[in-house]
Amino acid sequence: MFRNTLLLFLLIASLKVNAADIPGQQPNAAIDTRGIVRIAYGSGEKIFCITSADNGSNFSKPVLVGEVKGMHLGHTRGPQIASSKGYSLITTMDKSGNIHSYKLNHAGKSWSKTGNTNDKVGSAPEGLMAITADKEDNFYAVWLDLGTGKKNNIHFSSLNGKAASWSKNLMVYKSPDEHVCECCRPNISYRNNKLVIGFRNWLIGSRDIYYTVSADKGKTFSNAKKSGTGTWRLNACPMDGGGLSINEKGITSTAWRRNSDVIYWSENQLEQRLGTGKDVSMIESKGRTLVAWQENNHIKVMDLSKKSVAEIGSGISPRVYLTNSGKALCVWEENKVVRYKVI
Repeated sequence: MFRNTLLLFLLIASLKVNAADIPGQQPNAAIDTRGIVRIAYGSGEKIFCITSADNGSNFSKPVLVGEVKGMHLGHTRGPQIASSKGYSLITTMDKSGNIHSYKLNHAGKSWSKTGNTNDKVGSAPEGLMAITADKEDNFYAVWLDLGTGKKNNIHFSSLNGKAASWSKNLMVYKSPDEHVCECCRPNISYRNNKLVIGFRNWLIGSRDIYYTVSADKGKTFSNAKKSGTGTWRLNACPMDGGGLSINEKGITSTAWRRNSDVIYWSENQLEQRLGTGKDVSMIESKGRTLVAWQENNHIKVMDLSKKSVAEIGSGISPRVYLTNSGKALCVWEENKVVRYKVI
């Protein structure tokens, strides 16, 4: 194991690339159980992945994962990535409504196409989804799907890394007002046998963040509950699904945009206003809570334990993660270039 990790590190070090050298959009990252960081992103109709064995300090040259005709790209639409013990998975959606998925066996070098995630052809034209993984090579996906009544609601599926096809799709939530928010990306997180899906609802004229929980790896889900105490009555689409995390104690936290405010909320606690902005992301682990957002064209990251905000660059669509070293990794897009920074 040590020898293989050392060889991978030496290979990546020899192929390192600067963020300024990576043309692409909508980067997302995943960290496997060994601490290897992978960033997936799109460029035109192509999906690429770069890899780091030193907690995000250096990355490999881009590897072509696949090509999807009519791929959604922009406004939180684009390749999604999750990593586990032996596998990594990338999903992406085309404008015809199909969710494509690609799998990497960590023992190999190349990505391979797997079966589509949605089991009804053309059921997911909105292009908004998220994926996560547990530590035992099980992957979980959530997305907006027109499967019932041709209205966007929350659908779910799972895949084991050794399997060739996704599980039968499950509608996790259907809004009593026919559909959830049609333009906001849902979120999904797994930790310590707790699987949580978060989404922006459309209910009685309000577009608030809700979440639902599964304790059996997605076979069943609880009734959806609202995050926070405030509400946002809006007859428009904010295009901002926020962020979701589960800490070591199993507490669910969410961070999102309400009007022009960035809001953070944790179960059994009062919500907090953190600042002004949109495109919110968060991570809570190792005793740290980090929230990233875009204010105008500035990328900001707040460490809630220190109550400090750092401006780390300019651009859109930030995503924040915690590496095995305990440092934060933020990825974002600036003028169709992938940016990243270790904090």
